[in-house]
Amino acid sequence: MFRVDLNCDLGESFGLYKLGEQKDILKYVTSANIACGFHAGDPSVMRETVKLAIENGVKIGAHPGLPDLYGFGRREMMITPQEGYDMVVYQIGALNGFLETFEEQMQHVKPHGALYNMAAKDTMLAQAIAQAVYDVSPSLILIGLANSELTTAGEKIGLRTAHEVFADRTYQSDGTLTSRQQSDALITDTNKSINQVVKMVTEGKIISQQQSEVLVRADTICIHGDGGHTVSFAKYIRETLESKRVVVSAFYD
Repeated sequence: MFRVDLNCDLGESFGLYKLGEQKDILKYVTSANIACGFHAGDPSVMRETVKLAIENGVKIGAHPGLPDLYGFGRREMMITPQEGYDMVVYQIGALNGFLETFEEQMQHVKPHGALYNMAAKDTMLAQAIAQAVYDVSPSLILIGLANSELTTAGEKIGLRTAHEVFADRTYQSDGTLTSRQQSDALITDTNKSINQVVKMVTEGKIISQQQSEVLVRADTICIHGDGGHTVSFAKYIRETLESKRVVVSAFYD
């Protein structure tokens, strides 16, 4: 029997700007990565998103990113490992404050955007992020790109680590995601996305843009919350997986 978590990046509105359909998508995902104010989100958005996730029985994680609201955290910045450590600790603490007001426990931490991609390749940064998560709480789950430096660092330090795959992104032959600066970074064909998800979960494989077969470990699947048809896409993925007897649940369920 196969088992997988279905996660989504949420709470990415800011002030008067609203992004995503989080009220509806929470019906289909099992884990939510909530923005902590650096790349998106603000205190009111964080509180509201935490409340909605709890009401829908969705497990909650921190989604720390680079301090770049203008670029939505998707532009690389030159930071030291110590700065990466401090940013992650700070943002986990911000979200955890709201969780405590609801007497809810944080399940996981998943870096966002450029920070996520940088940590997938940069050993020192990956180790700093894993250390930050461990120092806040060794019981937290660290989510990182499957077979990356970040998941390696998490496992080495003793964290429970989840290998993540993407439903709507293409891959390179080294297992990394295709850069968003390239026109073929996103998969817009729903059937192609579904076929990729099923193959990753049930076979542990993916076909790269270079048409090579790459081995992946799929503990959790990411569905981006800012797409045009995110809710129907999430519903379709979940129904398809369950039709193939894949158990869709959060890590602690």
